[in-house]
Amino acid sequence: MAIDVSLDDIKRLTPRFTLGPNGYYFAIDPNGYVLLHPNLLPENTRFEEPVTLDFLDAELENENKVEIRRMMIDKGNGSRSFYTLVKSQDERYIDKGQRTYTWAPVNEADYSLALVLPEYSVHYIQPRIGDTITQAKYWRPFDHSVSESLQVDKFDEYGYTFIAPREYCKDLKPQSSNNTEFLIEFNEYIDRKTPNHPLCNVDLVNRLLLDAGITSEMVKHWRTQDLSERISARFVATDGGITRVYPKSAGLDWNEEPETYESSFYKRSLDNNIYIFTPPLPDNNSRAGETILVSKAVNLSINGVTLKPAVVGVKLDITNWMESFTNATEKSNCNDEICGCKRNDQNVDCVLLDNGGFLVMANQDHYIDKIGQFFGVIDPILMINLLNESLFSFNKTYDYQSVCYPVKENRSSAGLRSVYVPTIADILNVGWWASAAAWSILQQLFVSITFPNFLEAAEPDDDILEKESCITEQTQYFFANNETSFKGNMECANCSRQFIAEKLWKTNLVLIIADAKESCKTCDVKPLIQAEQPSSGPDPCVIANNPRYRKGPVECFDDNESEQDVDCGGASGLSPPVWLMAIFQLLLLWRLSGLGCCPS
Repeated sequence: MAIDVSLDDIKRLTPRFTLGPNGYYFAIDPNGYVLLHPNLLPENTRFEEPVTLDFLDAELENENKVEIRRMMIDKGNGSRSFYTLVKSQDERYIDKGQRTYTWAPVNEADYSLALVLPEYSVHYIQPRIGDTITQAKYWRPFDHSVSESLQVDKFDEYGYTFIAPREYCKDLKPQSSNNTEFLIEFNEYIDRKTPNHPLCNVDLVNRLLLDAGITSEMVKHWRTQDLSERISARFVATDGGITRVYPKSAGLDWNEEPETYESSFYKRSLDNNIYIFTPPLPDNNSRAGETILVSKAVNLSINGVTLKPAVVGVKLDITNWMESFTNATEKSNCNDEICGCKRNDQNVDCVLLDNGGFLVMANQDHYIDKIGQFFGVIDPILMINLLNESLFSFNKTYDYQSVCYPVKENRSSAGLRSVYVPTIADILNVGWWASAAAWSILQQLFVSITFPNFLEAAEPDDDILEKESCITEQTQYFFANNETSFKGNMECANCSRQFIAEKLWKTNLVLIIADAKESCKTCDVKPLIQAEQPSSGPDPCVIANNPRYRKGPVECFDDNESEQDVDCGGASGLSPPVWLMAIFQLLLLWRLSGLGCCPS
């Protein structure tokens, strides 16, 4: 019980929004299992038993983390900075980011606590607004009302505005389902009470208002510029929880998370000092599926301190960008077989892939509907060769917290084997009936113990099965190295294809020019699956040959002086009733002595 209280105190005393979107803390026990971790989130909350998740399964394993885990189990303390692979919020990508791990044991507790921070989250912005300010509408750092820029009827002027659904004040309930309604409630609350109200988190409110003032000035600057046909929207998202999308019409189709701390593109942009291109999800049927999101983090350096307080970007219209893409790569006055990336060229496929292997752009019209799909499904043989040439690498991970639909059992299967069919002589034998009855009771007792639900009434068939706990596996792909140019040949049964690839500078894109897929159809290759799918888990033999370090608790938490079993947590045995055993003994003696036989 003391451990639960202590962990709750840690959650309460650690302000989440001062660690940054990619900062977090975790705790592990002497077995290496996490007690606290942002990835310790079981999808099925109906399970009564707590999820057992090893630290090396909660994160992407490497040598540094193995050593940190061992030192935390051994009650050591220390700090270490290194680059590590980081899975994105939507689990589609893997990025490389720098992290500093700092750990120490917790006094009078049987676990250790660690803090993980990227370099840009070691410091954070804490706005200080004078106590004489009584309402946000009177704070005018830019000669305009900050609260006015948050009004819904001002979206045309300041862009469609979202605020992160955080607990700014204890009596203001966050809403994630209807952000506009939450924004209206926030404005009304600030008008009635001051940002320094005792029930409010002053740091959260003041940071939100600070970002609201700065971003409103950015939108005013955008209004002086004309949007090109290729750019359908501009946006800015901040650490303080403000997201502005301009123009307002683009905000109506905005489907990114309003909470920037849970936004995949936002967190990825912070870890990469390049332009991040993010294609839409392949099953996105809204207008947002017709655009490519491009984002980049805002870097600030103040007295040698690095800060990344915001992410800015645009949304590119796919149709107009495709035209610009083909025009920019096509050679004019060309008589060669390959003259760049002409639209719908029968000989050449030109594709843009991001660093996760997802299709971003192509010169073929029939690829446009596949933008956002994993390229290993679209052109498996080409993706396999990109792996062989070390353009891409992959990492397979297992999720032990997943839920899946159970597999229906085949009810037409045969019944139990080894069933004895009695003869007529046996049926006429009273002794046989007695022994059969005893054996039947023993069978029912055994079945009821082994399969407690076997003898229950069958429930009606239900087409909608409830999900149950399971293991799933997923393979994420990423750029294997810093090389920029690649080329190779794809050999098939009676044809071959050539390709060249070049990474685009300051982006997460790679341009691939290859012989058209339709020119060589004999490459019958099984598609590469990137999406999450049910799995039996890692090979148990490999796990047994490489056991993880565990120490276990020093003393039993459930120790009871009245417990007679010397083993901690020992199980009790099953004791059948004495009268039942006596009946079985009498029936057996009757059978052996021949009392049940009729005289001849």
